[in-house]
Amino acid sequence: MKAIIYRDNGGPDVLQLVERDRPTPAPGEVRVRVAVSGVNPTDWQARSGVAHRKLFSEITPHLDGAGVIDAVGDGVDPSRVGQRVWLFMAAAGRPTGTAAEFTVVPADQAVPLPDEASFDVGASLGVPALTAHRALTVAEDGPRRLHPGVLDGKVVLAAGGAGAVGHAVIQLARWAGATVIGTVSGPQKAKLAIAAGAHHVINYREGDPAAAIRAIAPDGVDIVAEVALGANLALDLAVLRTRGTIATYANQGGHAVELNVGQNMVLNTRLQFLVLYTAGPQARAAAVEDVAVAIRDGALPVGEEHGLPLHRFPLHRTADAHRAVETGAVGKVLVDVTP
Repeated sequence: MKAIIYRDNGGPDVLQLVERDRPTPAPGEVRVRVAVSGVNPTDWQARSGVAHRKLFSEITPHLDGAGVIDAVGDGVDPSRVGQRVWLFMAAAGRPTGTAAEFTVVPADQAVPLPDEASFDVGASLGVPALTAHRALTVAEDGPRRLHPGVLDGKVVLAAGGAGAVGHAVIQLARWAGATVIGTVSGPQKAKLAIAAGAHHVINYREGDPAAAIRAIAPDGVDIVAEVALGANLALDLAVLRTRGTIATYANQGGHAVELNVGQNMVLNTRLQFLVLYTAGPQARAAAVEDVAVAIRDGALPVGEEHGLPLHRFPLHRTADAHRAVETGAVGKVLVDVTP
């Protein structure tokens, strides 16, 4: 099979296209013929050595993807062979990510993908959708699970509503019944956030964004899904309701985070940091189950018409796919692996 590998941390040029033997699934694993591989910021960060210490002598990157199960290990229902699936955390603590024609993963990390959902949708789930679910389910008053109606009456602010996680936050929050506000940096990203399903979009670079958000939500925002905490904390606190939650999954721009302790005490702010790897198996399992239902409901479409432009690269240009993510491509970067 063809696979992308790297042996040393570094820039995109450390990625190599090689021939390797097809992996054999161990007990409890499935082998998937990968159709599409999704690229996330954490993938290039792992490759570069910024995010993770390299654990293996050779690594095939990428956490997310979609394809068809073609073999199963002992203990896995053989009827799963031929099943369309989406994959998550494939390369987490393992050397076998989705940037290869075949990969092996624990069976519960290969989730059935409905026939009506494309492999593009499947490869765009994983990190963004599961992170978005976590952000929407950490508030003190719940909910802990998502389904239609569970966020009725709540207001969700998706910071960076045109990003992959922000896009999933908008889609899942809207599916669950929330009023969704997206913040963006310009008109093109505003169009994408609206296409994703945001009820309201605020350009945080114009006018008084806090006043604009308060005009929509006079009692304040219940949940903020935050991508740039250092840059946006003052705005978040200006619009957060008492006992509201700021769920932060990144700090784009790297701005220092300075907390006004008194202000947060009065608000009874919940500031929740989150990352999938350490969220715990119960939270991940709940997210997978709820996202699977949302997919069946058609709530997580992708493509520019749905607010998430797709940028495609063939397998041999995976290095260019990484460069696209590193340089801030708006939308979702996908690698086409097999027809």
